[in-house]
Amino acid sequence: MRIGSIEILPVRDGLGRETATDVLTRPGMAPSEAWSCHADELDDEGRLHLPLGGFLVRTGDRVVLVDVGVGAIDNGKYRGGGFPDALAALGVQAADVTDVVFTHLHFDHVGWATRKGEVVFTNATYRVHADDWAHFVEADDADAGAVRKLSPLESRLETFTDDHAVAPGLSTRHTPGHTPGSTVYVVSDAGERALLLGDVVHSVVELAERDWEAVFDVDPAAASVARNLLADEVADADDLVVGAHFPDLAFGRVVTTSGSRRFVSL
Repeated sequence: MRIGSIEILPVRDGLGRETATDVLTRPGMAPSEAWSCHADELDDEGRLHLPLGGFLVRTGDRVVLVDVGVGAIDNGKYRGGGFPDALAALGVQAADVTDVVFTHLHFDHVGWATRKGEVVFTNATYRVHADDWAHFVEADDADAGAVRKLSPLESRLETFTDDHAVAPGLSTRHTPGHTPGSTVYVVSDAGERALLLGDVVHSVVELAERDWEAVFDVDPAAASVARNLLADEVADADDLVVGAHFPDLAFGRVVTTSGSRRFVSL
């Protein structure tokens, strides 16, 4: 994908599988009934497939990774391990990466940030919204696994609070709800724009269904507001969007038909 002169490429790490009725629901409706209209998004066992990985953004002399997959794990639901080879296939070695930016700090987005206590991208500056760092690392009740994974980044870490450009044509938009510091990255150049949504939207179904909730959201009400504001903003526009777990990590557009939104992949 190119946005003006900026190149965006998916970097695939693996796949997650979740029972759809357990993780995405519509309040007031039986989960099985809610999913009956979206069965084409599920496998034969009623599971939602969640591709894992991140995105490589080449802009100017910067080589930026937006999220870095789940890491070398296989826990029965989530299996990674492909990120380094996928990155190498794109002609990029770990030492080439200048920036690693996180949409948020859940385990399936930070897996290759460190490995066995060592920073993986040794020449990169790591960036994340300050509210997520506080929530996942500094809080008294922070998960010990997250602290171990992320603490080695501190010497290379920059946190932010205000929306700003992190690289030419790549800027942040704070979208709290999924996590306190959830961030959408906006790529813009030459009058074109694409939004890397992270987990503001887990499944394309959430772009069609305004009132669905994800169990992964720290604040479901705020997450719903952020998701619908963004979806309405890009609906029927030329803007491209992609979620962190969309099928094949592929971009698309949000269109409306008879007043209802839906995602159409490119």
